[in-house]
Amino acid sequence: MTKALDRALFHAKSWLERLDDHAVAADVSLETLRSRFAGPLPARGMALEDVIGSLAERAEGGLLGYAGGRFFAWVAGGSLQSALAADWLVSTWDQNAALYACGPAVAVIEEVAGEWIKELLDLPREASFAFTTGCQLAHLTGLAAARHAQLKKLGWDVEEQGLFDAPKIRVLASDQAHGSIERAVRVLGLGRGAVQRLATNDRGVISAATLERALTAVEGPVIVILNAADLNVGACDPFSQLIPIAHDAGAWVHVDGAFGLIARASRSRRPLLEGVELADSWATDAHKWLNVPFDCGIAIVRDAQAHKSAMTVNAAYIAGNQAARDQIDWNPEWSRRARGVPVYAMLQELGAEGVAAMVDRCCDHCLAIVEGIGALPGAEIVARPVLNQGLVRFSAGGTTREDDRYTDEVLELINATGEAFFSGTTWSGRRAMRVSVVNWRTSENDVRRAVAAAASALASCRR
Repeated sequence: MTKALDRALFHAKSWLERLDDHAVAADVSLETLRSRFAGPLPARGMALEDVIGSLAERAEGGLLGYAGGRFFAWVAGGSLQSALAADWLVSTWDQNAALYACGPAVAVIEEVAGEWIKELLDLPREASFAFTTGCQLAHLTGLAAARHAQLKKLGWDVEEQGLFDAPKIRVLASDQAHGSIERAVRVLGLGRGAVQRLATNDRGVISAATLERALTAVEGPVIVILNAADLNVGACDPFSQLIPIAHDAGAWVHVDGAFGLIARASRSRRPLLEGVELADSWATDAHKWLNVPFDCGIAIVRDAQAHKSAMTVNAAYIAGNQAARDQIDWNPEWSRRARGVPVYAMLQELGAEGVAAMVDRCCDHCLAIVEGIGALPGAEIVARPVLNQGLVRFSAGGTTREDDRYTDEVLELINATGEAFFSGTTWSGRRAMRVSVVNWRTSENDVRRAVAAAASALASCRR
């Protein structure tokens, strides 16, 4: 075992030490990777250290540089050193973080980490929380609590009676809502047809008039879903206007804050989320802007009783503890890893001031990249960042459709340099390159390298 761990440590350190020089994109084909890993099931085992060495060597060239400072796609953060090391401990300790009885220390660590998160984001201290696999399951958890509460008001016990013959719940969501919202609604049995998309304005947010009209037109229980930073331009809905309107209509308000909710930690960016604390539930990803390893989402619910009723489970062999916090009461999982431990470690390493500084630094770097690339010949700024997301587009002087193709071509050329990695999107009917900065490692030098990579790609297109 020691030899295997030593070999894993060697390869892990090698990977981290090469981040600044290594290509951010993968540079081997699907066929190559399959040829390296595929083969008949081994009849006999091999030495532990050889297993680890073989894994690392065969994966070479097939890994993306998420951990480094030049990865600007898909809102994926890196891992702070404390969080990474704590995650290794979580795997080594091998505790089932479902009950206090199954892992007393990790249960208490997660209990404290959840309270610290509420304090960091200044959300209601009485709210309950859960550490989930990611924002997808955080949405599922928050919306399950919403489903319980909204049907309970009508005398329907959904956990006991199910959804057959239940009052139909309507879901009002932005036309910029993430796909994970729709999937959570499907899994919860509400159905895709229950979702009504609300048109956003030119700033990418829902107006008060739009929400009022939609609420007036629907009958029965309603859940309203608002964005704390959408995926493309980081737009935050006007919470202080919209949430009171929704509450006056009896709706439950759930906030998708996959990364944007963390901006509450920054004094300078916090005004963008004014009023978000008025909502009923919130979902975010710690493996995005809090920079802990995949997979770690966080669900926070104001109505703790609705949360617990939607999630808790009982069995004769479950050793519940009245004094301690049992995670199984709040999570949609039975067996689970103690994913709150890296969050605890991260908060100890940075503190509230360190998280705020990281948020501000990422926002500043995003603006610098967007403005730097946008100033290049053949480039234009589609959306200047208000937070840590921005859009740029490339043009060769052709039609809209031709420039869409050109934008994708330039994007591929930038990624092929290995100097930076971006992703594409469609915004307001036009293709664009997304710039997302959420990594604690991103530096001014990384910004310069990203702009230079874009300049090189554009130059090669003009030749």
